Amino acid sequence: MFRIVFFSLLSIHGLIHLLGFAKAFGYGHIEQLTKAISKPQGMMWLLAALLFVLMAVLFVLRKEAWWMLGVAAVLMSQYLIGMSWQDAKFGSIANVLIGLVMLAYFGQWQFKNHYLRDVREGLARTAKLVAPALLTESDLVALPAPVAAYIRLSGAVGQPKLQAIKVVFEGQMRDRDKDWFSFRSEQYNFFDQPTRLFYMEGRIKGLKVPGYHAYKGRTASMQIKPFGFIPVVNVQGTDLFQAETVTLFNDMCLLAPASLIDRRIQWEAIDDRQVKAVFTNEGQRITAILHFDEQGWLADFESDDRYAMSDKQRYRFSTPVHGTQALHGRKILSEGDAVWHYPEGAFTYGKFYLKDVIYNPSEVSR
Repeated sequence: MFRIVFFSLLSIHGLIHLLGFAKAFGYGHIEQLTKAISKPQGMMWLLAALLFVLMAVLFVLRKEAWWMLGVAAVLMSQYLIGMSWQDAKFGSIANVLIGLVMLAYFGQWQFKNHYLRDVREGLARTAKLVAPALLTESDLVALPAPVAAYIRLSGAVGQPKLQAIKVVFEGQMRDRDKDWFSFRSEQYNFFDQPTRLFYMEGRIKGLKVPGYHAYKGRTASMQIKPFGFIPVVNVQGTDLFQAETVTLFNDMCLLAPASLIDRRIQWEAIDDRQVKAVFTNEGQRITAILHFDEQGWLADFESDDRYAMSDKQRYRFSTPVHGTQALHGRKILSEGDAVWHYPEGAFTYGKFYLKDVIYNPSEVSR
């Protein structure tokens, strides 16, 4: 609804500027503008009209350039309105409304650029590494049988080892006592230096709310900023680093089975379908239990080491998997849930549907 209303505002506001062009060149009897307008000014009115219409088209096409172009359009429009203030002053209201929307989009663009800078830094680092060798059966020798079988099923054997992945999800999330909201996310994970950069755009009551989780080096941070300016959540610290270490390892297990040959993981077989894993990074040690189904696919991941940051308590965290799919020569989950096991019972707070994955990306892709 908002997109339709705003597109209409841009289009109508732009077309109204044609009155100044018509007045300057004597096309029709323009009673709305009583002050004379020179032909050079008339050409400016025409240019402003074209800029607003082009803005409207770019906005509908979801091109970021719309608001960048809008800076010139609004400034030119306001200058022209000032030259014919008595007749055109109410056009300032439209310019203010358009300017506020532009400001919100600029904030979101700027916020996302923090994420993209971190991604480019990781890609630049991995670009300097030696090209990854192929993963072979010899890399699986020391692994528990269920883990080795899972890596084989994923199609990773004979493929390049993983230095990084990009993953795109769509899904739904919620908090306790809150309604579901939809989201789209993308993330880059790097395995040479364990890094997880997760950027999400949620839709809450029609409002786009961006959030960014960054796990790199010895730090982890979580920011949620409506419009890219208002920090409603800004968390970091040791509890979050532990929680995000669990999340990072969860990604390795569900999204990048080939990464499970990592020496930072200590394995202990429980039985034919359950394995205990201890993952250590930057001095942070976390434990998880991996459950495999009869076919050998990872069916669930459980850990008691993840904090729920809303109340800073540790609860059992699990991510049951619902199906697999083939993407780009490998097999990977198709969808899964994120579940907190509170004292009062299990609570599914996230539903994730995998849309795409890129193995060993070399550049930022849109």
